[in-house]
Amino acid sequence: MTTPITPVSATAGSLVVEAERGQGDHIVGAHTRSGKPKVDPVYYLFLLPTLILFTLFITLPALLGIFYSFTNFIGFGDWQLVGLTNYIAVFSDPAILSSYGFTFGFALVTVILVNVIAFLLAVALTSRIRLKAPLRAIFVIPMVISGIVIAFVFKYLFSNSLPALGSATGIGWLQESILANENLAWLAIVIVSAWQSIPGALLIYIAGLLSIPGEVYEAADIDGASAWVRLRSVTLPLVAGYVVINVILGFKNYLNVYDIIVGLTDGGPGTATRSIAMTIFTGFTGGDYAYQMANATLFFIIAVLISILQLRLTRGKAALS
Repeated sequence: MTTPITPVSATAGSLVVEAERGQGDHIVGAHTRSGKPKVDPVYYLFLLPTLILFTLFITLPALLGIFYSFTNFIGFGDWQLVGLTNYIAVFSDPAILSSYGFTFGFALVTVILVNVIAFLLAVALTSRIRLKAPLRAIFVIPMVISGIVIAFVFKYLFSNSLPALGSATGIGWLQESILANENLAWLAIVIVSAWQSIPGALLIYIAGLLSIPGEVYEAADIDGASAWVRLRSVTLPLVAGYVVINVILGFKNYLNVYDIIVGLTDGGPGTATRSIAMTIFTGFTGGDYAYQMANATLFFIIAVLISILQLRLTRGKAALS
């Protein structure tokens, strides 16, 4: 009777599998009878402080705020339950509806402007040009500056420097600050918000462009494709997932615009540039706590729906890639 000879590759493979399994058990913990890894209790120990802080400072205040949205609470003193009265009033309040209109319009215009400029800059900064690294560093600088600081700097430019330049050059439309014009003040907010947001979108687009294999462009060159054809038929389809991420994340961030508006216009002239977030915070300090909590709850629902849309779109793009 002969002893079967075990191939060396099979033996080595089994040893590797056993080693990897033992290493995994050491990291994750022992496996249960159902085959699922057992989590080491030390992970829960590290998670507990964060969970407690998150619950105390975010979850509980949010739940209390939602509860007070069904009352007539003004921020102090007694209160009574009023049901859906606050929510019904929100849908018929011209000031709140105006803030929603301004915020969504601002977010739409800004997200288009930011993504177009950021994408074009990313294409330029990933092409064969000199000093790419220093230029990338320069373009990222606005991202690390506080929004309120940027807003005050641009407020001085719009209110003093540009009107002085208009007076010196005799350009009539430049002599008046656009911050004082209720029809043009929103443009200043778009410009400043875009100036601060472009670096973040730029970095995402650069990462997407650098992930495209060079062989794709070589094949396009062999086919005689022009620069415009390569951009339209090669680059854009391959970075579509990055475009979706930038558009959705940018739109969500612009819905929460607050500090730049406070620094530039403080919601003015009048209430022409008052955003949803500004309306909510102003109501908290003006005795409309429960009423603005109803507004904040509706705004929270909108943000959740946009987040769900983002997850579905990005998941679909990930499945296609």
